[in-house]
Amino acid sequence: MFLLRMVFRSFSRQFKRRLLIAVTVCLSATICVAMLGVVFDVGDKLNAELSTYGSNIVVQPKADAVVSDLYNTDDAGADPTAFLKESDAANIKTTFWAYNITDFAPELNIRATLGKRQVPVNGTWFHKTIKLPTGTSVTAGVRGMRSWWKVDGAWARDGAEGRLPQGMMGRDLARATGTKVGDTVTLAKDTASGRRRTQRVRIVGIFDSGDEDAQSIYVPSWSAQRLADLPDSVNKIEVKALTTPENALARKAEKDPAALSQEEWETWYCTAYPSSIAYQIEEVMPDAVAKQVRQVAELQGDVLRKTQAVMILMTALSLVAAAIAVANLMASSIGERSSELALLKAIGATDGAVSRLMLTETAVISLAGGLLGAGLGSLVAQVIGHVVFGSGVAMRPMVFVLVFVLLAITILIASFSSIRAILRVRPAEVLHGR
Repeated sequence: MFLLRMVFRSFSRQFKRRLLIAVTVCLSATICVAMLGVVFDVGDKLNAELSTYGSNIVVQPKADAVVSDLYNTDDAGADPTAFLKESDAANIKTTFWAYNITDFAPELNIRATLGKRQVPVNGTWFHKTIKLPTGTSVTAGVRGMRSWWKVDGAWARDGAEGRLPQGMMGRDLARATGTKVGDTVTLAKDTASGRRRTQRVRIVGIFDSGDEDAQSIYVPSWSAQRLADLPDSVNKIEVKALTTPENALARKAEKDPAALSQEEWETWYCTAYPSSIAYQIEEVMPDAVAKQVRQVAELQGDVLRKTQAVMILMTALSLVAAAIAVANLMASSIGERSSELALLKAIGATDGAVSRLMLTETAVISLAGGLLGAGLGSLVAQVIGHVVFGSGVAMRPMVFVLVFVLLAITILIASFSSIRAILRVRPAEVLHGR
């Protein structure tokens, strides 16, 4: 009780200095809680943000994948020779990672004649609702995969076979052919059987993709299949999935999953690595090879690591600043109270008792500042989440435990110099004014 009375009386005598310590700790706790809260929650949010820029997994027929690997080509200028069944595409949403797979779109990439010009034609889903083998339904297509497109007009609809199909034309091709929104164009193609087929398409949207797609036409998959006489055929499926950045285990598994131990296998298989999701897609897609788009996966991991590094650095700097400020404030406080401390030692208080008094005073005021800072940090984290990612940040209890442990260590380290100053106080010299 005597110790507590001494602690609370010291607040009234040095209120401004104690308030500065509380404010310093509060600001440090605010930054630490906000930054670490975002760090622990930023992975999924960054992946979700980056995944708006396209697919990160591509599913191909085994034959095409082997040729591409051997000769390092994708045969972009030729019609495909190997195919997957469009009807099998829905199986992608039946894997363990169904909820991580946010969108997918099958494609049949062919070349057709438009007037006197050979143009790429991409048969795909725009925004199609399909029924899964599990009995549920899901909507998928390039409308979600190409959210960055700038579209004049409207997005095409998949429509039903037998009707005039809607299509979208790239801006570069539209300028070259003089096509406008609402025009109807005729595509022609010689099939493998030697027959020439034609398909009229109404252009409902002109898009600017910023890449080679701007020179192509997108039509419903059934329309491209009819034009090429390739029913239920696609040559690739683009998949957009929320993934975990790769580490040594993921890279080892990508080279040879059979080389993993049982424990490594279970960890890899149950973690949303791109290679793990691709492997499970292959399990449900007959005669298919699923590959991660290396540039996208590396970009996601690189951005995530750099973002986390910046936030951790800000946390560390705030702790260093807090340590320096608390150390200086405690040193000033001891200088002003040297007579009081000398008197305490003169009447029998030990160095340990005086040190505990100062540490208790600092701990109590730091705890008050830390609790206030934790609350403010949670609010700042939510602001960051809504401003940057458009959603709140899930604050994990581990964040608060970690922050209070770090602050306790920081304040303890900052108190060492003050404790040394207490040990150097000589009652006889101080009380005699020396």
